[in-house]
Amino acid sequence: MKTVRIIVKTVAVFFSFVALLIFASLIYVNNSVSNFYSVNAGEFLELESVVPVRVSYCSEENETVSYSEKAGNTFKMDLKVLGVIPVKQISVKVVDKMQVAVLGTPFGIKIYTEGVLVVGFTEVDAVKGDKNPAKSAGIKEGDFIVSLNTIKVYTNEDVAEIIKNSDGEPVVAEIIHQGKKKTISFYPAKSKSSGCYRAGIWVKDSSAGIGTMTFYSPTYNVVAGLGHGICDSETGTLFSLSSGEFVTADIVSYKKGVTGEAGELSGVFAGKKIADFSLNTNNGVYGDVTCDIVLNGLMTVALKQEVRNAKGYILTTIDGNQPDYYTCNIKVRNQGDTQNLLIEVTDERLLNTTGGIVQGMSGSPIIQNGKLIGAVTHVLVDNPKKGYGIFAETMLESAAGVGQRLAPADKLKEAS
Repeated sequence: MKTVRIIVKTVAVFFSFVALLIFASLIYVNNSVSNFYSVNAGEFLELESVVPVRVSYCSEENETVSYSEKAGNTFKMDLKVLGVIPVKQISVKVVDKMQVAVLGTPFGIKIYTEGVLVVGFTEVDAVKGDKNPAKSAGIKEGDFIVSLNTIKVYTNEDVAEIIKNSDGEPVVAEIIHQGKKKTISFYPAKSKSSGCYRAGIWVKDSSAGIGTMTFYSPTYNVVAGLGHGICDSETGTLFSLSSGEFVTADIVSYKKGVTGEAGELSGVFAGKKIADFSLNTNNGVYGDVTCDIVLNGLMTVALKQEVRNAKGYILTTIDGNQPDYYTCNIKVRNQGDTQNLLIEVTDERLLNTTGGIVQGMSGSPIIQNGKLIGAVTHVLVDNPKKGYGIFAETMLESAAGVGQRLAPADKLKEAS
């Protein structure tokens, strides 16, 4: 009898362990595998995972070929652990295999916002005590002021002039708060020290900086860079674009990154216009190209399931305007919009000069197995050898959106 109890207990422990292992596997696969994938026309989705997984079409087997033959088709697939235990359903879109000109060159960015960005507040020394009219009315840091008393404002001088001439009468402000337009009114306060009416706000009307271009798409005539959006350094707000341009630039110096302090590339605008600024998003900046770009060969953009935990290369410029390749190790993270990849620089040349990844390298192309897999987006301040990257596939989707908005469909078809 005792022997039987031991056997039963052993079997129970064994099956409990198996159940726990399966449960852990299901959680791992559910969190590590994306809900959305693309496949090239004529190909099928294959996923690499620590836990064995299998994808199967949610239809009859004889229909699968037609689903994947034509670009633009979208279909569902079941994801199963060990080929039998269902985890979730994923969406798959069929796309044309896309090629781009990989760049890695520095560029200057000039951006003019839609209205002015509120970056801070200051008290007005009014007769009856300090006041802050704008803040009291509900205006917040990160809001964009589009107009005052129906007059469009584009600079901080525009704002100051309208408020100064208000004579204390109410000023109606049209603002953009968290992407939504709303109207707020306030009474400017007269400053004892200056004798002028003021609202008590600090605003910013434009931005400029240096970054790295990732690729040029001849299909869409769009250039992409940075791999992340341009945000105000004080508020973290993504700039709402009014107009702007990309210009050529040269790297003239660099500050080496050390633990706890990010390094930085310093550059100068060379002056030649490359593109009109078209889109500022969380996954990069995009411009409609206005000049001739010399194409030294094209490279295929890898789909995210093609990226491997293995060696790769960063193409970046740390002097002048000529990029070079530097070795790195790549680990797929699949987290967030701009942190899909963890990159560790292994090239001694780059480590000895810049210390690894530095500010200004954002947008530097990441190459693996002869394909463009992503772009550098951030440096880890605590370890400048490491940084994050975004999938190139994500950036190409944004570039396609810009190109389709700017060009007629027949022109895009011819370019493809």
